[in-house]
Amino acid sequence: MLEQTRGEAAAADDFVHLFTAGERAKGEYRCAECGYGVAVWSELPVCPMCGGESWEQSGWSPFSRAERL
Repeated sequence: MLEQTRGEAAAADDFVHLFTAGERAKGEYRCAECGYGVAVWSELPVCPMCGGESWEQSGWSPFSRAERL
């Protein structure tokens, strides 16, 4: 049986799946380079702020804006 150290378990939990410009997507995403946010319903664009092509999906909840207040 394989055992994980705490560092390995933390590294596995910190993994963020990145999406590439041009991929079909639906939802809210943030540019992995500059943090610019977009909401898309078809495909991810090239970031209009920095030209980055990597995106990470933003966590969304119907109450996310209310929680920030």
